[in-house]
Amino acid sequence: MPRRSPVQIWWLVPIVAALALPPLLNSYWLHVISVSWYYAILAASWALLAGYAGQFSFGHMAFAAIGGYASGLLAVDLRVPVPLGILCGFVAAGIVGAAIGWLCLRMRGPYLSLFTLAFALIFQLILIAEYQFTRGSLGLSVPGLFAGRSDTPYYYTGFILLLVSLSAMIFLLRSRVGIFLRALREDEDAAEACGIDTSLYKILVFAITSAVAGLAGGFYGHFVGILTPNLVTIPEMGLVVAMAVVGGVESLSGAVVGAVFVYVLSEVLRDTGQMRFVVLGLLIMLTQRYAQNGLWTLALGRGSRLSWRKPVTRAVEPEAAATAVERETNVG
Repeated sequence: MPRRSPVQIWWLVPIVAALALPPLLNSYWLHVISVSWYYAILAASWALLAGYAGQFSFGHMAFAAIGGYASGLLAVDLRVPVPLGILCGFVAAGIVGAAIGWLCLRMRGPYLSLFTLAFALIFQLILIAEYQFTRGSLGLSVPGLFAGRSDTPYYYTGFILLLVSLSAMIFLLRSRVGIFLRALREDEDAAEACGIDTSLYKILVFAITSAVAGLAGGFYGHFVGILTPNLVTIPEMGLVVAMAVVGGVESLSGAVVGAVFVYVLSEVLRDTGQMRFVVLGLLIMLTQRYAQNGLWTLALGRGSRLSWRKPVTRAVEPEAAATAVERETNVG
């Protein structure tokens, strides 16, 4: 098989288009696209955790809130420079994520999901109860990353953070760590039997994805200027999961495209009220029925094709099956 180049030239097209887009947008859509970078980072990091490592977590938004509140409190109470505060939030979210990964070492499937959901709900209650620090439901006002009211610097900053985060995660997946994470997803017991330290890699993937979520949360908090416990609600987590599923949960680039597409679509349908959630729900259902690998992989021609017919199954002769297995094992 021909070896694929690690750098795809065609990726320059959307990057250049995104860099040239701000002068063509009004202030409202510039703000919308800037916020979509935040969701794109979250969706991609969640895809790494769930789609590649098989660790289905409902606590991802809590790590974004940890990064945001850590940076905001440092800026408000200790007058720490905002860039340094965002970096501290990145580290804090990674440390907490590693701790959660350690606590979840023996948990799988629904037990892992429920544990992370409980963690997110507990953290939301802490944000509400500790009013003297977090300002509770009223929200914590934080300084902006840039002076002035223009969203253009935030647009480019969010896009650069997205590119850096995405590049780092792709580099990770192309290393030996990525192979071990896929093995962890497919069969944790088999991976451990092959000598892979599953505990180490489970903690590692939780720490990395949590840190990336904390980075996104820090950027978002200083962009919108206020942090509230609503960041950690179940609908917010469901929105991020939906973005990853629509784009492709086993594709980091697909999760990014899905996040931007779903968030922009939700803003386009904002005037329809609650009907926009019906449309998004139907979109998720159709994606899972006819393009289970996501719309992005389908668009690239690598996903399942759209099919409105019932698939035709054919019997396979035992000799043909054995030949196919032998051919697959001899590849490479």
